[in-house]
Amino acid sequence: MRFRLRFAVGAALIAAAVVYLITTAIRSTAEYYMTVAEVGAKQGSLIGQPLRVAGRVKPGSAVWDPETLTLKFSIVPIPAATPGIKPVAESDPISFAVTCVGQPKPDMFADGRDVIVEGKLDSTGHIAATQVLTSCPSKYKPALPGSGASGAGAK
Repeated sequence: MRFRLRFAVGAALIAAAVVYLITTAIRSTAEYYMTVAEVGAKQGSLIGQPLRVAGRVKPGSAVWDPETLTLKFSIVPIPAATPGIKPVAESDPISFAVTCVGQPKPDMFADGRDVIVEGKLDSTGHIAATQVLTSCPSKYKPALPGSGASGAGAK
């Protein structure tokens, strides 16, 4: 009987250790980000705090200086997808100026592209970014016939 009790206690300790390790691994790798609207609503309490913000690059706002590795742009909320209606990002009331210094510009960075910005917010609504992550387009769009573009969709 003593052997079975020791075996049960040992198995319970091993199971508890495995559950603990899985839980801590998930918590440490799961990264949450806020939307532009959420940051706008909580702006006062987020000043100086490290944060991750998901938004869209405002068209016409991006400025890249390759000599100083400085990327400046504005980030606006990602509009809700409505079939048949193309949202206009310029009309969004909430936006934040973003400056990222010392990092190369992401390859997929462009006007209207969805991005996640990591950095700190200051009292003027400016985000000093340490990293800018871009997302790939969610749909494949072949080149239009006659556009002269050669790509994966062109023959």
